[in-house]
Amino acid sequence: MSSLTRLLAAVALLGALASCGGRSYDPPRNLDDACALAGERPEYLRAMRTTERRWNVPVPVQMAIIHAESRFRGDARTPHRYALGVIPMGRQSSAYGYSQALDGTWEEYQTATRNRRAERDDIRDASDFIGWYASEARRLNGIQPSDARNLYLAYHEGNAGFARGSYRNQTWLVTVANRVGERAVMYDAQLRACRRR
Repeated sequence: MSSLTRLLAAVALLGALASCGGRSYDPPRNLDDACALAGERPEYLRAMRTTERRWNVPVPVQMAIIHAESRFRGDARTPHRYALGVIPMGRQSSAYGYSQALDGTWEEYQTATRNRRAERDDIRDASDFIGWYASEARRLNGIQPSDARNLYLAYHEGNAGFARGSYRNQTWLVTVANRVGERAVMYDAQLRACRRR
C-alpha cells in the first residue's frame, strides 16, 4: 500500500469517526406528543427522570418549559439585533441551549451545584438546571415544582421579578405561561397513557 493510499484511508477514517462523535442539536420530530418524543429521544426522558428524582420537578413540567424555551433545540440562541435594520448589534441576550439559560444564571447554577463542566447544550445539564431553578423558585417564592405556569413566569422574569409581579403588565408573557401550564397537563396525560409516568 502506498503512502498516499494510507494517507487517504486515514483521512477517510478520521472523517467517519468525527461524524459519529458530534452532538445532534436537531429537535425531535413530534413536539406535541410526549410519548413520541420520549420514544425518539429516550436520553431526554432518562435525563428528566433523574432531575425529577433529584429536584422533585415532574417530567411533564420540564418538557413544557423546554418546549417553550427552545422547542428542544440543543443549540438554540436568541435572534440577532440590528440597528437601522442592517447593522448587526449582537444577540438579544446570552440565552443558549435547551433551557435558554443566561450566562450569569448558568454560572450561578454551576457554582451552586459544583458542576463547572455543565453545558447548556447537554439535555442532562439543561434539565438539571430547570430542577435547580425550580428549587430556588420554591425557596424564594413558594412556587410548587408541579406549578408549570408560575414556575415559567419565575423562570422568565427571575425570582426577584416574579416576587415584584413584573409579569402582570406583560399580557404576552402571561399567555405563554398559561400555554406552558396547559402543555404540562397535556404531556402528563400522554405519558400516563403510554405508561411512561
